[in-house]
Amino acid sequence: MQRLILMRHAEAERAAGTGNDRDRSLSSRGKADAIQMGQALASREMRPDMALVSAAARTLQTWERVHEALGDVDVREQDILYNAGADTLRRAVEAVEDEVGCLLVLAHNPGVHLLAVEYLIESAASPAVLDRMSGGFPPGAAAIFAVGAAGRPNFEGFLQPRDLARS
Repeated sequence: MQRLILMRHAEAERAAGTGNDRDRSLSSRGKADAIQMGQALASREMRPDMALVSAAARTLQTWERVHEALGDVDVREQDILYNAGADTLRRAVEAVEDEVGCLLVLAHNPGVHLLAVEYLIESAASPAVLDRMSGGFPPGAAAIFAVGAAGRPNFEGFLQPRDLARS
């Protein structure tokens, strides 16, 4: 794997009609943000070969909209990613790292945020980068890492919907 994209689902409604958290849908803003993020990734040539996506409604809906701009991607919906911690997300990444050039993991906070911070610490990221990431991981945001030959992720960038121009 040469690149890893850790992405949080876009903004979701506060509750689902069923009362089940897994069933929460994207808000109108979340739908628009997900489309923007897909376009932003595509315009930066960050097209994943594979996407690991949590089985929750909001992550699947985010993926549907992000995917529109990315073309053909091997998508693997995984129940284990629903509200997964950083350790579970890391194991999911490691399980497929030899199969892909670019991997996108689309899941939930706090796991996505914590794993991004762990990778930053492991790669000896600058205090400025660590400080930026400590500010949180908003809905729809993506942390991008280049992965070196030794398998060490190095921070490449952080995209968040509020920083993208609306068309």
